[in-house]
Amino acid sequence: MNVAELAALATELVALVGVMITGIVSISKVFDGQRCLLRSEMLKIYYKHQQSKEIRQYEYENFFLLYDAYKKLKGNSFIDKVAKEIKGWTVRQ
Repeated sequence: MNVAELAALATELVALVGVMITGIVSISKVFDGQRCLLRSEMLKIYYKHQQSKEIRQYEYENFFLLYDAYKKLKGNSFIDKVAKEIKGWTVRQ
């Protein structure tokens, strides 16, 4: 390999790394947005039933599906406290 070929290869590698970094940052932003939407939906369910401490079965199941997805996206412990409280509520059909 001559100097010109090495320079071209180095340029292509730098461009590839730049694209990869941009992709990683974009994916990170999507994960952040998804976490935010999941947290928002869980809190909507929580505040809807907070006073009565009763929740319908489908909402209970939905909450914990959202919770599992949130935790897999490395969601924070604030929602852990909310989930623990909901587990103590009356679940009705």
